[in-house]
Amino acid sequence: MKVIKNENLPDKAACAGSLKNVLDALYVLNGKWKLALILSLVQSSKRFNGIQQELTGISAKVLAKELKDLELNDFIKRNVYPTTPVSIIYEATEYSRTLKNVLGELSAWGEQHREKVKQSMRKQS
Repeated sequence: MKVIKNENLPDKAACAGSLKNVLDALYVLNGKWKLALILSLVQSSKRFNGIQQELTGISAKVLAKELKDLELNDFIKRNVYPTTPVSIIYEATEYSRTLKNVLGELSAWGEQHREKVKQSMRKQS
């Protein structure tokens, strides 16, 4: 794990501003499924059932709610095609792609954390 030494700490106002920004981001991206949904749709546009098959364990009710929340916040777009039956395809927006660096860093941290947990479990055995 990387330890940062001799780095200037932010002042109280900057820290409070950063905290507010993080809380705003977490408010919009909260929940177990939102980031997974965004990642899925960044890879390719999908229908509801395709998303549900890819995200094993998500119920239809929860998926519908999460999709509505993400659409409301402009992370995804719901395209309705007037076919019989009606086709609905969900796609990632350009705004969702602004999370690319965040998701990359989160992925790297998750991998680092998983390794830390594995090492801790080995020490306990």
